[in-house]
Amino acid sequence: MLFAVLAGRSLYLQWFDNAFLQERGAARYSRELELPAHRGRIVDRNGEPLAVSTPVKSLWAFPGQLELSSEDLVRLARVLDVRPAALKSRVEASDEFVYVAKLVSPEVAERALALRIRGLNEETAFRRYYPAGDVASHVLGFTGDRDAGQEGIELAQQGWLAGVPGSRRVIINRRGEAVEDVASIRAPQEGRDLALSLDSRLQYLAFRELKAAVEANRAKAGGLVILDARSGEILALANWPTYNPNSRDRAARDRMRNRALTDVFEPGSTLKPFSIAAALDAGTVRPDTPIATGGGTLTIGSATIHDAHPAGTLTVEQVIQKSSNVGAAKIALGLPAQTLWKTLADVGFGTPPKTGFPGEVSGRLRPAKSWKPIEQATISYGHGISVNLVQLARAYTVFAGGGELKAVSLFKTGAPVAGSPAIGRETALAVRRMLELAVQPGGTAPRAQVSGYRVAGKTGTAHKLEGRGYAANRYVSSFVGFAPVSDPRIVVAVMIDEPTAGQYYGGVVAAPVFSTVTGAALRMLGVPTDAPVDNVILPPDGGEVREET
Repeated sequence: MLFAVLAGRSLYLQWFDNAFLQERGAARYSRELELPAHRGRIVDRNGEPLAVSTPVKSLWAFPGQLELSSEDLVRLARVLDVRPAALKSRVEASDEFVYVAKLVSPEVAERALALRIRGLNEETAFRRYYPAGDVASHVLGFTGDRDAGQEGIELAQQGWLAGVPGSRRVIINRRGEAVEDVASIRAPQEGRDLALSLDSRLQYLAFRELKAAVEANRAKAGGLVILDARSGEILALANWPTYNPNSRDRAARDRMRNRALTDVFEPGSTLKPFSIAAALDAGTVRPDTPIATGGGTLTIGSATIHDAHPAGTLTVEQVIQKSSNVGAAKIALGLPAQTLWKTLADVGFGTPPKTGFPGEVSGRLRPAKSWKPIEQATISYGHGISVNLVQLARAYTVFAGGGELKAVSLFKTGAPVAGSPAIGRETALAVRRMLELAVQPGGTAPRAQVSGYRVAGKTGTAHKLEGRGYAANRYVSSFVGFAPVSDPRIVVAVMIDEPTAGQYYGGVVAAPVFSTVTGAALRMLGVPTDAPVDNVILPPDGGEVREET
């Protein structure tokens, strides 16, 4: 009877349920190993590499088959530059499979294998390398251990850049060493290359000048954006502080934020041109319409609006040139709230810029029906509304592009693109003339002038929010402009957060950065001059700088 039972069981296992035994048998001599796929490169608009994957090695073992004596442990730890205790803990972390070392150079792996430790194996993997280091880190982001995107474009375009890993089956000996390839189960599919809109030359220029400005003004942070005025492509996007994606082990998380897209601030007087544009489009004012600024104060309810430099009657053009808060408020209060709101919404405020970057924010533009008169007045000069820097730069494409708002992109398009109508063409050209006056003598930003080019732009100096009110001595200084005025080619936006070196006006802190970057960028791009080389007229040293707060 016992013999019959054994015979029956033997027949059952061999003829009816043999899959389990075959699987257990194969597990003793066969392994399926992953074949990593090469991740696609990220390049700039001219084909310069910004992110590449380089081959590296990982060392692995089955702990039960790893013959690691105390002497071998010390020698291997020395090669891998780790403590023997840490290496021992890593090896003993699992009974089935462990990575003894991940993503080491081929030279290190070769020296480790030369120790001839039984059961120690290698596999090829890829590690991401960023040739520009910290210059473009906020745009590119970085990848994790398995070369998968973790931040920035690397994360947003994971599906495009990442390939599909393959696999192969190998035979192993009793020591766990792969001795023969049995079959290729699945060939790896390589990732695809991705061309960004960035120009490496302009990116380095923007990064260098922004860093210098933040350090010179002892500021908390800063951002700088260069847009192609014709296509909306982002040619440069720099932030400070920054980090090096090639060595980020000790980098604070705060340094990894792409502030130009993920942080918001109140734009201050850089918003005034849009309030004026709304009134021009509505027909309530003309460029030469006189506005009584009442000696630089305007009281609405219990609040009083002030001008930094009181004046009498100003034309609408002079309201922009002198940056009069009272003038902008009076012009805005002459409009229905919905009209002003629509203009601000049409130029992109209150909605994300849709660059394709993960985590970009929309800023804050509250519905017009909730505005009180004082809120409508303060929004006209950039308080009570929040934006990110790319959003603000994009809005200025309506003045550079004849009334059309360009769609911004971090990816190369290579050609001019049509924008969406936001304001009238005549209105855009009229405001463009006003913005050119603002950078000339008598305006708020003569330091934004560029030798050989006509430029136009607007300063902003805004108190920072603190609790339910505004901080008395904390500012955001900004400047947004474009050049050359005769045929705009680029839009440049600069923001300096909390300058503490004594100056805080946008015309003194941010405008000089605009001048340096714009002049160099136009020359790099080969843009023809449209003004004499001696066109720059600066105020005398120590002269008054007209500004707003």
